[in-house]
Amino acid sequence: MNMSSPRLIGLDWGTSSLRGYLLGDNGAIQETQSRPWGILHTPGGDFAAAYRDLVGDWRARWPEIPVLASGMIGSRQGWREAPYVECPADPARIAGGLLAFETGCGELRVVPGLLRQGELPDVMRGEETQILGAMALEPQLAEHALLVLPGTHSKWAVLREGRIETFATHMTGELFALLREHSILGRPAREETPDVSPDAFLRGVRNALGSGPESVSARLFTARSLFLTGSLRAAHTLEYLSGLLIGEELRSVLSRFPDGEFPPVVLLGEGALCERYRDAMAECGIARIRVLEHTAPAGLWRIAVAAGLVESETSAGLATSAHE
Repeated sequence: MNMSSPRLIGLDWGTSSLRGYLLGDNGAIQETQSRPWGILHTPGGDFAAAYRDLVGDWRARWPEIPVLASGMIGSRQGWREAPYVECPADPARIAGGLLAFETGCGELRVVPGLLRQGELPDVMRGEETQILGAMALEPQLAEHALLVLPGTHSKWAVLREGRIETFATHMTGELFALLREHSILGRPAREETPDVSPDAFLRGVRNALGSGPESVSARLFTARSLFLTGSLRAAHTLEYLSGLLIGEELRSVLSRFPDGEFPPVVLLGEGALCERYRDAMAECGIARIRVLEHTAPAGLWRIAVAAGLVESETSAGLATSAHE
């Protein structure tokens, strides 16, 4: 453990969880705390009380260090709404949009989300911090890369010349959950014990990628028709459905690269879900994909540096993991 004096308290406060990091020189993680108190699960909806519970001891011991939070805590449903910053956005532009307010337990600064303007606008909140963390940990990505953040609302972000140039959202995870729990497609697996099947998953991916003019809803119905005709076991229907949805997400993104020339692809997020996306991407011929986990602390540090809250611009001490 780095025993230097703490420099920053960073919070990753999302929809389902709250994580706190005590960061020292160069953003080295000295201590961590977590609570199952995302903005939808904060006891009594009392964000101030949850904040005091998590960081109160840290603030009492080191009242002079800044506190920075990212994620849905800055959304309309959160504690205070931090206005979006428009893309393209670099760390300085994002740091310029920090929202500061008094909490009753010291001042808190909230990281703004990002907005992609247009006829069909798009937004992200929290992922921008993970992306900046990836850029800090792997500086070569800043020149040009495609970052994928799987999840309830998957994000695909294009990095170019040190900026988040643009991004797109796919509701793949949420659609899967809805279909699993509230549709006829999820019933066969609900009535049995679902079983892991890489073959069924990749079958779904391939059927989505190789589809012709059929609509998404038509392809989804094959999760039922294949089961009814005996071509798909009930226990494997959810695996197949997951493959269909992730395959459709990939099909949409790949249509933007008709020549097959991709910038370096990096997956950010939880390992098992990233591995599932990597398996699906292999079906598209995308073989070399880096996976980075736990990049939010590095992103919080990078934003704090850009905002002048801390001085060091290196991230060598930040804990993360990466593999290909």
